[in-house]
Amino acid sequence: MPVVGRILRISGPLVVAEGMKGAQMYEMVEVGEERLVGEINRISGDLAFIQVYESTTGLKPGEPVYGTGAPLSIELGPGLLQSILDGIGRPLSVIREESKSPFIKRGIKVPTLPRDKKWAFEPNKEIRPGDKVGPGDVLGYVQETPLIRHAIMVPPDVSGVLEWVASEGDYTVEESIAVVKTGDGEKRELRLMHKWPVRKPRPVASKFDPVLPLITGMRVLDTFFPMAKGGTGAIPGPFGSGKTVTLHSLAKWSDARVIVYIGCGERGNEMTEALLRYPKYTDPWSGRPLMERTILIANTSNMPVAAREASIYTGVTIAEYYRDMGYDVLLVADSTSRWAEALREIAGRLEEMPAEEGFPSYLASRLAEFYSRAGRARVPGRPERVGSVTIVGAVSPPGGDFTEPVTSNTKRYIRVFWALDARLAYSRHYPAINWIISYSAYVDLVAKWWAENVDPRWKEYRDEAYKILLREDELKEIVRLVGTEGLSEKDKLILEVARLLKEGFLQQNAYDPVDAFASPQKQWRQLRAIIDFYREATRVVDEGVPVKFIREKLGLLLRELVMARYKVPNDRVEEIDKLRDKILEELARLAQEYKSRVHAV
Repeated sequence: MPVVGRILRISGPLVVAEGMKGAQMYEMVEVGEERLVGEINRISGDLAFIQVYESTTGLKPGEPVYGTGAPLSIELGPGLLQSILDGIGRPLSVIREESKSPFIKRGIKVPTLPRDKKWAFEPNKEIRPGDKVGPGDVLGYVQETPLIRHAIMVPPDVSGVLEWVASEGDYTVEESIAVVKTGDGEKRELRLMHKWPVRKPRPVASKFDPVLPLITGMRVLDTFFPMAKGGTGAIPGPFGSGKTVTLHSLAKWSDARVIVYIGCGERGNEMTEALLRYPKYTDPWSGRPLMERTILIANTSNMPVAAREASIYTGVTIAEYYRDMGYDVLLVADSTSRWAEALREIAGRLEEMPAEEGFPSYLASRLAEFYSRAGRARVPGRPERVGSVTIVGAVSPPGGDFTEPVTSNTKRYIRVFWALDARLAYSRHYPAINWIISYSAYVDLVAKWWAENVDPRWKEYRDEAYKILLREDELKEIVRLVGTEGLSEKDKLILEVARLLKEGFLQQNAYDPVDAFASPQKQWRQLRAIIDFYREATRVVDEGVPVKFIREKLGLLLRELVMARYKVPNDRVEEIDKLRDKILEELARLAQEYKSRVHAV
């Protein structure tokens, strides 16, 4: 029997109800006469502390609270793609129609998936009535969008003997498409959709090392700080450093099959920009609209904090669901700092003991729970499938302080750290990723893929380029004190090559049709051209040729190498090889010319 209690007191989004004996932790409840959606997050005797996902303005003590007997869950099935949901999985377009207003009214209950739409179901011919079926077995398929074939799977909590499966035809998400007789004799009807608690990770059969790179098309990421499919990463940075643009580029250009974008507590204008832009984006891999493989979850900073706290769990549950179909999924959370602030506000209203900077003491464990749901795994069921969930969270540290609690705790659970630098952004260097303090723990893991698919020398060249950038950072201090004249010729060459790397490789224009995405082959040829120039120039400098002479004679060619990122498209990368050969030939000729001059004198 569902529990019915009464409101005792109200404090913002927190409602304390009495008479709730028998209620469970994280149970969904309906609060007040308008039946506002809420979730129990503490129980003390017959008192239940409820975080309400809607505005509590106007609620009064004494109003009823209805238990549902179920935790906060999300409907999983065809119809998720191309949708824009709020933090607890309600489609905003349907809410707008129900509200008949641009403002969301309270107490509106709308299902996540459309009930009237019919989907063309194609049964799996490998599974027949009489077969034993278990979690993850694919009963059939639905072409959800032209880009994604949706697998209809046996839910993780169902197993038994398949008694009946529907024939090929059109069905709504509520119509029965199979009947399974479980071990205790119960007959379970299966539909195109099922529900799953958002705070409970979906099970996997086994996890693998993340050895396949997530190709993003951004050179500084793919080459210097690569992300692996199934990996975890964070993009911290102060206001104005380019987090949102970088995340949009990730979502648009990465080779993940499904994108889940969570706008978690961001400003309304930024979220509006995302909601307007995504439907207009074209998927660069297929030429189709990007929304055909994208799900947006919108929760702006003026929405209730409780829904903001739930939004990342809603998003990661949807990501796990598409992973179970065998897809590579990228989940982008913008930003986890706003989510942590929601945790802090809720904890304050619960009168919990604050820890560092007022955040609750369980901040670290909640971050760990979230990031631990990433991974590349073999999922249960037939046919055998391998999928991945890659999680990238933006962090907005106040004043760009990376030692604050959210950033420092996030670093404990991620393996890629893309640190944005306001100074780089102000100097028009985009993406403004600081290559000195950023890092990736996946470099060695993805090196095999680069060696097999691009070039065996990728790791060697990448490491050499990174050492040049590190050495240039050390030389900056010397240059500030004594100027470039106090440097050796080799150190002057380091400064010149570092400039080439920064201008011709690290910088990238997200809005340029050619430069926005660099294929792995183009990235490799750009890197090789710069490092081969460095190696040959080092030999020439050792023979006594000054760097100033090289710069004067090769200035135009080196400028051409920098501009290749704009002028050479991904399908004509051999032009970079020709430019590299021309530079090396000219360098050898210059060495001879300089020696002749010296001998003549």
